[in-house]
Amino acid sequence: MEGELMRRYIFILALALFSISPRFAQAEPLIDIDVDSISVKGVRSEVKLVATKAVTEEISYRLTLGEEIIDGKLTPGQSKKITWKPNRAGRTTLVLDVNGKKATEHIRVIPGILTILPPLLAIGLALATRQVLVSLFLSIWLGALFVYNYNPLGALWRTADTYILGSLADPGNAAMLLFIIFIGGCIGVVSKSGGMQGVVNVLRSYATTPRRAQFLTWFLGLFIFFDDYANTIIVGNTMRPISDDRRISREKLAYIVDSTSAPVASIALISTWIGLEVGLINEAFDIIGMEKNGYVVFIRSIPYRFYPLLALTLGFMTTWFDRDFGPMLKAERRARSTGKVIADGSMPLGNLREDLIEPPEGAPCRWYNALAPILVVVIATFIGLWYHGKGTMGAEQFANAAAWEVFSSADANIVLCWSSLLGGIVAISMVVFQRILTLSKSMDAWLGGVQSMVIAIIILLLAWSLGTICKELHTAEYLTTVLMGRIEPHFLPVIVFALSAVISFATGTSYGTMGILIPLVVSVTLRLSTGVGIGGETLDLLLVGVVSSVLAGSIFGVHCSPISDTTIMSSMASSSDHTDHVRTQLPYALLVAGVGMAVGDIPTAYGMPPWVSLVAGVGILAGFLWIFAKSDKVLD
Repeated sequence: MEGELMRRYIFILALALFSISPRFAQAEPLIDIDVDSISVKGVRSEVKLVATKAVTEEISYRLTLGEEIIDGKLTPGQSKKITWKPNRAGRTTLVLDVNGKKATEHIRVIPGILTILPPLLAIGLALATRQVLVSLFLSIWLGALFVYNYNPLGALWRTADTYILGSLADPGNAAMLLFIIFIGGCIGVVSKSGGMQGVVNVLRSYATTPRRAQFLTWFLGLFIFFDDYANTIIVGNTMRPISDDRRISREKLAYIVDSTSAPVASIALISTWIGLEVGLINEAFDIIGMEKNGYVVFIRSIPYRFYPLLALTLGFMTTWFDRDFGPMLKAERRARSTGKVIADGSMPLGNLREDLIEPPEGAPCRWYNALAPILVVVIATFIGLWYHGKGTMGAEQFANAAAWEVFSSADANIVLCWSSLLGGIVAISMVVFQRILTLSKSMDAWLGGVQSMVIAIIILLLAWSLGTICKELHTAEYLTTVLMGRIEPHFLPVIVFALSAVISFATGTSYGTMGILIPLVVSVTLRLSTGVGIGGETLDLLLVGVVSSVLAGSIFGVHCSPISDTTIMSSMASSSDHTDHVRTQLPYALLVAGVGMAVGDIPTAYGMPPWVSLVAGVGILAGFLWIFAKSDKVLD
């Protein structure tokens, strides 16, 4: 009897638990909703509906977005994207009704102007106060304030535990920080062992004048074409002692380094950039239903990328003519007349302490102790990109892949971690084996090199965090909506260049700008052109033109924006004050952009050959330097 009662008790208890368990009491929802918690007034936003596994046959739904009602159907496994444009700021309620069961989401719609305030604050405050860290932090806090319902204290906590911590936790960002740490340690060992001084002693015989030193820097920037980060770090750190010796300002060194990093990598036939560029081009033409080879379009776009091509040219011409203008001229004359390669009161990034640079007394300054680790980094990066790309693709895909596809399939940040770590190991092994430094002294030098990178690492973390804020606030989408109106198709290339330049400058990212704009502008160009009867070769020319304009305009932003990672790394590698670097480089970037738009983007859209535009652009730049720039030499 007791056993029977016990069984009944257990059965009743199990039945009760079964009935109250959320897992069994609530049926699995038929449709999942994916929607951003924040939208922007006047900017199209997406709601994604996904049929769950519980859907076994076609179902109907009703989606209510504020005052808008949308009816539709989903089949098993289907997903659907629905676009909508909020017409007023405030709180909007989303209601999804499926078979009488309703799910509700609340969406905050913010005024469009709020989306651009954080990057504007970061850029303006940094240029006005020269305090980059404070400017970036305040801009992140301001963005968090908008995201988290105007709660100032909550925005402060989210600045730390969501945005900065999130940037640090991102695998790609973490890999880049490791690369900076490893390469900084390697540079510390190379400097302390006398290897860098040995390279300086060798190159000094070639770089006998400031002009020759600058030309050598420019040439090395062209030589290391496969990755902009590797280019910046290697060229800047190698040439800095020589440029200091020849009284070249750190601002000018940073400009040359910056002008031969992203511009070169973006147009190289094999680089870490090309995979993203070709992939986005393919995606854009797939969307509009045109069969185009993305790599062929990429190659065809190179002559039309006037900004990076003319930026490289201007960097060469300021060196060849030994003439500058604006704040750069003032910096160069300061360095030439006083030997002060940085201005009084400046805060250079990535600057090694004197006790770390100075080799031990009597130590031999052997050039190969620096060249060998640098070559190891370069060669290991090439091999690593191939190896990692091959592993990512798989055997079958690799067998039919072109070389550029293999390189672009690799994760460049991970590969740079490998190569910089290997370079540091080689540097330590060489100096310990030669008994120039003990293992203990080598590790002290390595840690000292890492220490010199701390400020740059913090700035990068803050810049990435601001990029996340801009993404959540839909900054790029807002700027695109505001600046892309109904326009004459032949003016699309120049307008698209200006649009991508503004977005990349405001957000500090070229990849994000390309990802947003390339699919959009290709579709817009097709729609506007066919709407006025443009087709055939003219349409093909306009499509290549808008693609090249996005790729070129994106370089403008990362070339001169104070919140761009490549701009920050150029300041770091050159040990230049970051604000000084941006302030002196910006007039050069604006000059190149203006010339490229005037003689490149506009006339080529009407059929002018791009080589004619390039020749004209080179001539205008040369004439400008000859008329308005002045010699860097200090006149008595």
